[in-house]
Amino acid sequence: MLRKRASGILLHVTSLPSKYGIGDLGPQAYKFVDFLASSSQSYWQILPLTYTTAKTDYSPYNCFSAFAGNPLLISPDLLRQDRLLTKDDIQNPPSFPQTRVNFDKIVRYKTKLFKVAFRCFRRSPGNQEYDKFCDENSFWLEDFATFQALTHHIGNRSWCDWPEELKNRKGRRLRAIKEHLGDNIGQERFLQYVFHKQWKQLKHYCNERGIQIIGDIPIYVAYHSPDVWAEPKNFKLDRDKKPKHIAGVPPDYFSRTGQLWGNPVYDWQFLKKTNYLWWMNRMRHNLTMFDLVRIDHFRGLISYWQVPAGHKTALHGTWVDGPKYDFFRMLLRHFPTAPIIAEDLGYITSDVREVIEKFTLPTMKVLQFAFDGNSYANPHIPHNHIENCIVYTGTHDNNTTKGWFEKEATRTQKKRLNEYLGQKVSGRQIHWQFIRLAMSSVAKLAIIPVQDILGLSDIARMNHPAAKKGNWLWRLKPGQLNVTLSSKLKQLTKIMERD
Repeated sequence: MLRKRASGILLHVTSLPSKYGIGDLGPQAYKFVDFLASSSQSYWQILPLTYTTAKTDYSPYNCFSAFAGNPLLISPDLLRQDRLLTKDDIQNPPSFPQTRVNFDKIVRYKTKLFKVAFRCFRRSPGNQEYDKFCDENSFWLEDFATFQALTHHIGNRSWCDWPEELKNRKGRRLRAIKEHLGDNIGQERFLQYVFHKQWKQLKHYCNERGIQIIGDIPIYVAYHSPDVWAEPKNFKLDRDKKPKHIAGVPPDYFSRTGQLWGNPVYDWQFLKKTNYLWWMNRMRHNLTMFDLVRIDHFRGLISYWQVPAGHKTALHGTWVDGPKYDFFRMLLRHFPTAPIIAEDLGYITSDVREVIEKFTLPTMKVLQFAFDGNSYANPHIPHNHIENCIVYTGTHDNNTTKGWFEKEATRTQKKRLNEYLGQKVSGRQIHWQFIRLAMSSVAKLAIIPVQDILGLSDIARMNHPAAKKGNWLWRLKPGQLNVTLSSKLKQLTKIMERD
């Protein structure tokens, strides 16, 4: 899968500049692709494109649907190009912060635009492309659109508290309310069609310029989701269809009490009886959307931490065996050359390593972890890297490299770093020192967060894994990625033979 030395940039779509308050799939995304190409980069890594909601603080890793795209990423400019909006519709957007995302304000604004675009779409003649999209995606689209329409109609209640016929998806009441909410359901289908159309066009533009996209699959879905509502047997639920156990991880680098994510865990015994049909559909969907796919919290497919529902922290969970080899045999039977990256950070046991090695999956190394403890046993330090891996200066869960150096790195870590580099480094230099280390690694692929290319401080951090609020907000300013940076990155990429 990783056939030649190459490099790329990690930047989520929401972080792109835009006059509409959030990065989208429009003109600025194409400009970023041009920057990648002019800088001799071969990969664009993004975070999940999944539907997000206010209930989960708009986290792309606590997704409302395993299949639906995030409509907030739909470009109003491209809607205008398709004559679904007019110049007057979009010429005076509200005043949005330039460097932070105000999700609630954006939702209000774009919801109005989407209603206008849908009304225009309904007045247009038949659309074969739309009909084809609905047909090809019917295995998830109808459940998603219905669930979303019901969620808006019923209000702030979990689906397990809906009236029985709606909760259990049967009876006259469900048929009647689907008919009553027909326009709302139609708008949800329409938005998914537009999202996937805009994404397909952007991906084609990338691939034409020799750039591959690394997508990201969150291992779990939110409880209040069409996935759990439509197929509850895939999850460990009780008789009332409420979670018996919820997902998380034990105490780790990021939190002394562990991380309690709150997602329902899978019933792998039932899924095995179906030959993992839901997961195979999910993988097919993502492998169509992306050139490579990173599975977040990969170890959860081998063994996972489950906590009894109702607990306030993840401290008192237990490790439970996942599907292990059986899942991957089935996956590779369906997709023999599946380009999958294993996110193997955190507490990784020998059985996880055995699966990774058996199926020769690329893994991850993070330079911010390279100067902890004994360098002989540290897989993140460059001289211990292997070819079949991806090296990062940091990830979306880490501080920026400058922020890490100035706020988090201990004296011992800085001493080891200085000894390793053979010189004393400062906060002004550290990001390019780390980029050079990553680029010079034997790892086939080096990915650099755009914040490190810009040398930004901790104010530009994307996510604090232990914090439930204030994440996913950072954005690029227009013009920050300039010709000077592009030339510098291109030169280093060429020197390290990653072009």
